[in-house]
Amino acid sequence: MKNTIKRIWHTLRRPSVHYSLGTLVIGGFVAGIIFWGGFNTALEVTNTEAFCTGCHEMRDNVFEELKTTIHYTNRSGVRATCPDCHVPHDWTDKIARKMQASKEVWGKIFGTINTREKFLAKRRELAEHEWARLKANDSLECRNCHNFEYMDYTAQSGRAAQQHSTNLASGEKTCIDCHKGIAHELPDMSGIEGW
Repeated sequence: MKNTIKRIWHTLRRPSVHYSLGTLVIGGFVAGIIFWGGFNTALEVTNTEAFCTGCHEMRDNVFEELKTTIHYTNRSGVRATCPDCHVPHDWTDKIARKMQASKEVWGKIFGTINTREKFLAKRRELAEHEWARLKANDSLECRNCHNFEYMDYTAQSGRAAQQHSTNLASGEKTCIDCHKGIAHELPDMSGIEGW
């Protein structure tokens, strides 16, 4: 055991061309911490409402719509921000979502929705992407705040209580199946079954 430790120490102290292996390892460790801290800081900065509404496409379109909903102003004072609904809280899911969002940056750079008219023309496509994402993850972001296991069905309308206690509880449906347009205006829904 003592010889093993001695060999490891010798290897760490042995110089490379200019620096010892120990210096390189410690330098790499410090650089890794700095990189990780910078990466996480950038991740958190891009997870703010100020960042989301920093471009006029979002600020002038969907953010203005959000301001008229119960998710923005309500009797309890609890307000959902853009990342609450559009970015998962779990780290791996968050990274996957950020990679998907890189397409939105591409769209910003090339001006695919830089005017109200262009935005409205792509609104249904954008909404369908978001609905599909929420459907695929069982409306995970909704469930971060709304847990149907704690819902008081007696305080809901008969129809809502029926839907929540059967379809939602059984997993047959998820929040987004019934609550499209809850925070933003719906696109033209003609041609969609049930609308």
